[in-house]
Amino acid sequence: MTNIFSLTATSDPDAAGTGANAVTGIFALITLAGIIVGIYGFFIHHAFYNITREIPWGILISTYAFFAITSTGLALLAAISHLFGGNRMAPLASRMIWMSLITLISGFMVIGMEIVNPWRMAIWNILSPNPTSNIWWMGTLYGMAVGFVVLELWLILTRRFAVAIWLGVIAALTKIAANSCLGGVFSTLASHPFWFGGQLPIFFLTCAFTSGAAAAIVFTYFASVIRGKKIDETTFLGIRSAGKVLILMLILLSVATFWKMISFYVGGVEDARAAADTLVSGPLFINFWVFEITIGIILPILLLVVTRLKSATVMAAAGLLTLIGMFVARLNMVVAGQLVPHYKGFNEYADLLTYTPSWAEWLVAMAGVTLTGMAFMLGERFFGKAFNDHGSH
Repeated sequence: MTNIFSLTATSDPDAAGTGANAVTGIFALITLAGIIVGIYGFFIHHAFYNITREIPWGILISTYAFFAITSTGLALLAAISHLFGGNRMAPLASRMIWMSLITLISGFMVIGMEIVNPWRMAIWNILSPNPTSNIWWMGTLYGMAVGFVVLELWLILTRRFAVAIWLGVIAALTKIAANSCLGGVFSTLASHPFWFGGQLPIFFLTCAFTSGAAAAIVFTYFASVIRGKKIDETTFLGIRSAGKVLILMLILLSVATFWKMISFYVGGVEDARAAADTLVSGPLFINFWVFEITIGIILPILLLVVTRLKSATVMAAAGLLTLIGMFVARLNMVVAGQLVPHYKGFNEYADLLTYTPSWAEWLVAMAGVTLTGMAFMLGERFFGKAFNDHGSH
């Protein structure tokens, strides 16, 4: 087999039907609209977005965190699957690598629209590095990870699997470090006691495995849907293995979430308890109990346990619910940590601040989602045969 890349050898015409093309086109239009709005937001940033001096981080920050964490999880599971060839998730690994790259690029696109001058970040990250900054390390490591994953994907497409496996391990380790620094961005802010502490970097790693397993199931399932084909036995066993990882991580996530919330009410700082109250019984009540807990944790666990991982459709539904819950959970975390004013208790300050994403913020965030969807569809069209080549590595 030649090591020269050829679209003829990797493209899959079964993934390029009329329906698939129409969906790709819709995703492309929404993505374009979000990018246009985001670029316009560079000029009227604070008039366009509902972030303020008191609440500088909104849904675009949480959306970036969601994509970055999901990308990390996909890269980790792909590396484990490739490194240990007997793992039944191995048939899903090549697709996971592609989606790991795409979700990270989607995250970069969203946060790029949130930053007033994103080009300055790219320039001064290199010309004036700050090794004492978590944000600098996060951006640098995730940027390095993009290069590693692009090269890894190229090696897979050109069938240089031995080198690709080790490069995938390096990429996964880089993303673990970046994911840890992402948690550190929040956990080192003593002025926000809801975030402060050493738990968030570990919690984010748990979330990475959870959303990575969910995304692996969802993308693999819809890869068969757009082709109108039944999932083969090898792929189903891979989905089922990812389902086992998902249910385990959901249980761990539920325990971690329980103790995280309990800690605020047992000897915690008053401002941290006030922030937790916004989730338990305050303005974020529905977000927390309906989306983060019920839709994101309880329903997926019930679906997976009741059906005993025997239905790919049900596993995909559980994975999709998990991703919705994880998306809202990141928004809850970012917003709840800012709703309590620094000067709470002074007469001229309200007990709680307010934040509701503007339509522009929602459109940019949605553009990140549709960019992922569009790239998924195009990946299946142009690299589908490589993704479904189960016996090569």
